[in-house]
Amino acid sequence: MSKSRDNLEQDEKKILSELIKNSKENIDTIAKRCGFSRQKTWRFIKQLEAKRLIWGYTAIFDEQKIGLKHFVMMAKRNTGPLKEDTVTKIIKRDLDNMVKELGITIESSLYVHGEYDWIIAFTAKDIVYAKKLGDLLNEMHPGRLEKITILQTMMTIKKQYILNPERAKLKNFM
Repeated sequence: MSKSRDNLEQDEKKILSELIKNSKENIDTIAKRCGFSRQKTWRFIKQLEAKRLIWGYTAIFDEQKIGLKHFVMMAKRNTGPLKEDTVTKIIKRDLDNMVKELGITIESSLYVHGEYDWIIAFTAKDIVYAKKLGDLLNEMHPGRLEKITILQTMMTIKKQYILNPERAKLKNFM
């Protein structure tokens, strides 16, 4: 790889690092921290977005303060092959639309390697609604799921690379 290509990649990584810290930060501040001009920083950000290295931007909020609970659901499928329509449903995100009626918002959906095959992080009113999500998954994919485990998040320490400003409250749980 050429030296200029290496430099471009290093510049991209500097900007990504700053965006990870605070994606809402003003471009002038990001440019200053990276040692770049405002124009170069803006151009790099637009290129990162065009290459889909940056998918989007989001706000991190305290679920409890708005009357919600945070959960993680892990699903293990059986060893049978997945049907084409099952994969299509997952890709199309049919589940996102279906759970809106229950007041559930899916934060993250991850296909993983390990004991479980799928991890879904989501918010819901309470554990009763979280379990309804599990029931819905079983209805959508009859006979395909071997095991579903639901975990309730007691306290978020770090999310989306950002430390919780109230993480000292963890002492209340220990």
